[in-house]
Amino acid sequence: MIKESTLQPAQAILREVVPAGEYFIRRIKIGQTLRILDLQGNQAADTLFYNANDPSERYSAMDTIREQGNVYLSTGSALISNLGNVMLNIVADTCGRHDTLGGACATESNTVRYALEKKCMHACRDSWMLAITENEQFSLTKHDITHNINFFMNVPVSPNGELTFADGISAAGKYVELRTAMDVIVLISNCPQLNNPCNGYNPTPIEIIVWN
Repeated sequence: MIKESTLQPAQAILREVVPAGEYFIRRIKIGQTLRILDLQGNQAADTLFYNANDPSERYSAMDTIREQGNVYLSTGSALISNLGNVMLNIVADTCGRHDTLGGACATESNTVRYALEKKCMHACRDSWMLAITENEQFSLTKHDITHNINFFMNVPVSPNGELTFADGISAAGKYVELRTAMDVIVLISNCPQLNNPCNGYNPTPIEIIVWN
């Protein structure tokens, strides 16, 4: 559901531009609001959420889909953890639909889906691994890299249940806004994918904005 926010960027406590192919990792406190802004349009932001006080509790695609009865996220969606707790709520969204099923690009999937020579192209799982390696204070390991949300990404489900990667439905200036229901670690890979249309074959920056 499309719903615009009343929050003003000038009042934010954090604004950070994340270039294509780079990561964002930060602790966001309970009650704060996080906006992911698609600066140039048709970008994909592969995102993981963890309980900041116990990272073994994390966003669960299965529990979230089951509880809301929908494979897509938008305004009003609650992001549920693997323990059944609400982690965040989507409180504003000008894109209208976000993917829970498409997963994240990896060197292995680049090889299988596209070609052997695509293996060494940068991938979201590489960005996440770099983030946790360079930020040991969050106590995350490669075993904590699980299923994610693809904000702004368009992954239609066909009548026979197949997934397809299609042109994005976002545009420059579109955003999704989430309010935390617990202290969370947010880990984002701003997708560098060049082999499918999830970001128009032209990865671009996003901006992260946080309010108290």
